[in-house]
Amino acid sequence: MAQTAREFSAGGVVVRQKDGQWWVAVIEPTGREAPSKKGGKGKQAAKPVLTLPKGLIDPGEKPEQTAVREIREETGLEAERIVKLGNVRYIYMRSWGDGARVFKVVTYYLFRYVSGRIGNITPEMRHEVEQASWIPLQDAVKQLTYKGDREMARAALEYIQKDPNFQ
Repeated sequence: MAQTAREFSAGGVVVRQKDGQWWVAVIEPTGREAPSKKGGKGKQAAKPVLTLPKGLIDPGEKPEQTAVREIREETGLEAERIVKLGNVRYIYMRSWGDGARVFKVVTYYLFRYVSGRIGNITPEMRHEVEQASWIPLQDAVKQLTYKGDREMARAALEYIQKDPNFQ
């Protein structure tokens, strides 16, 4: 039996307050669609994948540095790290190269938006990210495609709600 590969990534839940509510930066990866719900009648339009910015940790890089770099590359934003939210673990099958089974750990941090315009992504990143946008953090808990992302959005929301001075 083939060995399970391991991958370590880091990413961020970038939040900002606008019009009295919290918003989170999300991305739509290029060329990916969410699996449609089973059992539906007729053809259902595939929904785009909505996920948090994240990426592989480069050699010699700390997870926090990876998260900052990935946020900048995938959303166009600069953000300040607040706290580690947790790790998401899952297994997937690579759809490229060796098709290996991969055990992945993604470390997520809560970030506060500092500057930049969402979606201001370099042409080199367009092969990875279709678009980036702000959505209400409250909605992200339901709208993000992956369970781990929804859990991290929920953890960010809980952290913000517990700290009355968080701005």
